[in-house]
Amino acid sequence: MEHKHIYDAQGKQLCCTQTEKIYNQAGAQRLIQGAAAQDQAHSHSDDDGHDHSVAGGSTLQLFLPAIISFVLLIAAIAFDNWIAQEWFRGWIRIAWYVLAYIPVGLPVIKDALKSIGKGEIFSEFLLMSIATIGAFAIREYPEAVAVMLFYAVGEVFQTLAVSRAKSNIKALLDQRPDEVTIVEGSSSRVIKADAAAIGDVIQLKPGEKLGLDGELISDTASFNTAALTGESKPDTKTKGEVVLAGMINMNTVSLVKVTTAYQDSKLSKILELVQNATSQKAPTELFIRKFAKIYTPIVVLLAIAICLLPYFFVGQYVFSDWLYRALVFLVISCPCALVISIPLGYFGGIGAASRNGILFKGSNFLDAMAAIQNVVMDKTGTMTEGVFKVQEVRLEPGFEEATMLRLVNKIESHSSHPVATAIREYVGEVDESINLTDVEEIPGHGLKGNVDGKVFLVGNFKLLDKFNISYTIDPDTIVYTTIAIAWDNRFVGYITIADSIKEDAAQTIQLLHKLGVKATMLSGDKSTVVAYVANELGIDKAFGDLLPEDKVNKVKEINSVGESVAFVGDGVNDAPVVALSDVGIAMGGLGSDATIETADVVIQDDRPSKIPMAIHIGKQTKKVVYQNIGLAFVVKGVVLILGAGGLATMWEAVFADVGVSLIAILNAIRIQKMKF
Repeated sequence: MEHKHIYDAQGKQLCCTQTEKIYNQAGAQRLIQGAAAQDQAHSHSDDDGHDHSVAGGSTLQLFLPAIISFVLLIAAIAFDNWIAQEWFRGWIRIAWYVLAYIPVGLPVIKDALKSIGKGEIFSEFLLMSIATIGAFAIREYPEAVAVMLFYAVGEVFQTLAVSRAKSNIKALLDQRPDEVTIVEGSSSRVIKADAAAIGDVIQLKPGEKLGLDGELISDTASFNTAALTGESKPDTKTKGEVVLAGMINMNTVSLVKVTTAYQDSKLSKILELVQNATSQKAPTELFIRKFAKIYTPIVVLLAIAICLLPYFFVGQYVFSDWLYRALVFLVISCPCALVISIPLGYFGGIGAASRNGILFKGSNFLDAMAAIQNVVMDKTGTMTEGVFKVQEVRLEPGFEEATMLRLVNKIESHSSHPVATAIREYVGEVDESINLTDVEEIPGHGLKGNVDGKVFLVGNFKLLDKFNISYTIDPDTIVYTTIAIAWDNRFVGYITIADSIKEDAAQTIQLLHKLGVKATMLSGDKSTVVAYVANELGIDKAFGDLLPEDKVNKVKEINSVGESVAFVGDGVNDAPVVALSDVGIAMGGLGSDATIETADVVIQDDRPSKIPMAIHIGKQTKKVVYQNIGLAFVVKGVVLILGAGGLATMWEAVFADVGVSLIAILNAIRIQKMKF
C-alpha cells in the first residue's frame, strides 16, 4: 500500500517515498508542526540519505493551482458551448486547454517520472498521467483537464483531512513551552526549556505550562492536567508531590524543582510514542499495501488489453474509441480511496483515543482491541485506588506493638508496594537506627531480612508457610488484606489494611458486558478480599492468592479456549502476563517510565472506564475502515465493468476515483467527531 500525498506551499505533491516517510517516522512531528506554522519548512532525511523538506502552506495556496485550472477550464467550456468565439479554434483552443491542464497536471507528471526513477513504476501518478495525456491525444480536451483538476482537488482535501486527523497529536506537541523561568536566589531569568538542568527551580505563574517534570516546592498548587489525562477536573498537588510537563498552573505562583531532563520527561516519552504509532501497521493496512502493489500493474495491463485486443475480435475496430475506454478504465482503477482513507481511519482512531487520554502504540492495537473477548485485570491500582490504610494491628502476647511496628516500617521501606506506604503513614518516619540487613523481596510472598541476626518476615501467610512457621489463626476468616509478621521463627501477629474501590469501577464492568466482553480478575491479594471486590463489581471470574507464575497459567487457560485477552495492570510487575496477552494495557502510565515502554496501550489516568472506551474506539475505527473498503471495491468494480463495456465516460470515472475517495475520507474523519 502507498500512502497518499502531502502538498507543499506551491501545491506540489510530495512523492510516494516522501509521504511514506512522513507517516512512518518521526517526520510525523514535522508534518504536524508544518501544518500549524504554515510558513516554515522542516527538513526530513529519508533512509536512503536524501534530504527532503516538508513545508506548510495556507489553504488558499493549496487550492491555488486548482482554482487557476478551474477558471481556465470553465472559460474554455463556455467558449466551446455557450458563447462561441471564432478565434477559439485550432491551436489556440488546444493551447488554452493545455494551459488549464499545466497547474494541476505538471506536478503529477513530474512525480510520475520521479517514481519511475526510483523503481516505483506503477504509481497512481502514472495512471493519472497516462489517462489524461491519452485523452488529449484523442482530442477529449475538456475531460482530460477535468479529470486531473478533480484529482488535484481531491488530493488537497485529503491533505487537509490528514492534517485535521493529526490535530489532537499537535495539541500534545504544543504542551511543552519553549522557555521556562528559573529562580536563582532573589532573582530570576528566562532560559530555553531544554537548557534547564536537574535541580533548577522553575517559577510557574498562573496560566503557565510546566516545561519539565519536577517536584512541587510550594505548599500547595492546583493544576489543569486535561492535556495529559483527558480529565478537566483540576488536580491539587501538595509539597513534595510529582508534577509533570504539560500541566498548567491554575491560580497561584508556584515553585517546582526539576527532577528529570527535558528529553526524558513523561510527556516527551508519550509524544515519541504517539508520533511513532503509525509505524505499527494494522493487518488491514498491510493487506492493502500488498494488494495495491499487485492491483496497479494488473489494471494497467488490463487497460492495454482493452485498447488492443478488440482489434482481433471486433469487426469495425476504431482505435480512438477503445483507447477512450482504456483511459476511462485507468482513471477508475486508481486506488485513491483505499490508499488514503484506510491509514487516515486508523490515525483518526489513534487521535480520538489520545484526546481521551488513551495512547495506542500502533494501529495494529486498535484492531486487536476491537477483537478483545476477555479483559483480565489486576485488582490493586486497577479496580481499586491502590491507597491502603491500616485498619487494625493484632499481635501475639509478649510482643510490644510499638517495637514491632517500627521493625515492619523499616523493612517495608525497601518496597515500593502501596502496602509500604500505608505502613509508613500509620507508623511515621522510618527508624534508621534499626540494624536491618540482607533484605530480600520474595515475589508473590513479601519481604525477608535479618534484624540483629534473627530472620524477620513480613508478607502474606504464604510467606510463613514457605518458612514452615505455624500460626494460630485462619487467614480466610479475615476479610481485609492481611500482612503477617514473623520473627526468629515465631509468629508475631498480623496487620490488616483496606483499599477502596474506584468510583467508576462498577461502571467499567457494566460497559464491558454491554460490549460483549468478559471480565476476569487475577490478584496476588488474599482470595477473600478478591472475592469481595469481584462480587461488588459484578466481575465474571476472580482468582486470588496468585503468584506471578499463577497469573501466567490463568491467562494461558483463557487463551487455550480461543478467547483474545487484554491484560490490565501496571505493565512492570506483570510483564510476563502482558507478554502473553493479545494487548497489554497499563493504568496510570504517567507515573511510570517502564509502563510506557512495556504496554501496548497506555491509559494516562487511573480510570478503569477508559478500558471499555478503548475497546469501543477500536471497534468504531475498524467499522469505518471496513465501510471504506466495501465502498471503494463496490463502486470501482461496477464502474470498471461499465467503463470496459463503453457505458461509462470520464465523468463517471472521476466520481469512481475522486468522489469515492472524498466520501471515504469524510467517513474516516467521523471518528474524530464521535463521542466516546
